[in-house]
Amino acid sequence: MAADRGCDMVIRLGLIGDNIKRSQSPRLHRLAGRLTGLDVTYDPLIPPDLGLDFDAVFDSCLAAGFRGINVTYPYKERVVARLAIDEPLVRSMGACNTVVFGTGTPKGFNTDCTGFVAAFRQSFPAAAPGVVAMAGAGGVGKAIGFALAELGALELRLFDPDRGKAQALARTLGEAAPGLRLMVAPGIEAAVRGADGLVNCTPIGMVGYPGTPIPGGLMTGASWAFDAVYTPVDTPFLVAAGAAGLRVLSGWELFFQQGRDAFRIFTGREVDAVRLRAALLEPEAEEGAVA
Repeated sequence: MAADRGCDMVIRLGLIGDNIKRSQSPRLHRLAGRLTGLDVTYDPLIPPDLGLDFDAVFDSCLAAGFRGINVTYPYKERVVARLAIDEPLVRSMGACNTVVFGTGTPKGFNTDCTGFVAAFRQSFPAAAPGVVAMAGAGGVGKAIGFALAELGALELRLFDPDRGKAQALARTLGEAAPGLRLMVAPGIEAAVRGADGLVNCTPIGMVGYPGTPIPGGLMTGASWAFDAVYTPVDTPFLVAAGAAGLRVLSGWELFFQQGRDAFRIFTGREVDAVRLRAALLEPEAEEGAVA
């Protein structure tokens, strides 16, 4: 965990990812800084827009004195080769979304996993995941798969157009969570048949990636749904799930919980969840009034 260096210097943070112009991460971390008495900057860094590849942007952050960065689609797996990862569970995942710079090799963490566990328990306090169908086995899919295992899911059915990704995640989860039944589904229809939970860990539904990974007609019989996408919050997938009578967990809740975890890792400060949530839900024009 990053040491607290006090309030007399700017803490530079950033986010590396594609298609992040509407990300709320910069606002979350700047507000969290104000609420904890820290001067925080947080820069969105889009490699294609900068004319650089991921590694060049990563190196520029390191050279510029950033305290840390978040990493999002499509770089959560690629960044692992640049990091020292202390937690065995995160090493098994093979995906990181939070990086802390310091002396030596940058440190890698995964707050998608911890954030999803917190969001699920808060939203569905008396529920267990049951049998879950999950579309997408990339960086966020790995984190959510491990989180579902921690939450006591009975079975996880994986579908990804890249079948090799789904098979690799099934192997990794099988070693880490031997009590979890695993299936690599040949198609999304087979994955969702009889499932309790429906999960989207693909970018489908995000601004710039129209559509839904699970058609509404396949949702009958499920009880809950989660979409890792949060721009927009009301994705076509979650709208269809709500119309089908499922309880829904939005990607905004994951964004909020993983952001709090990442801020703590970056700064050593615990931001009050109630105050941060209220500040984030205020119109953005009023951000400067937050004490």
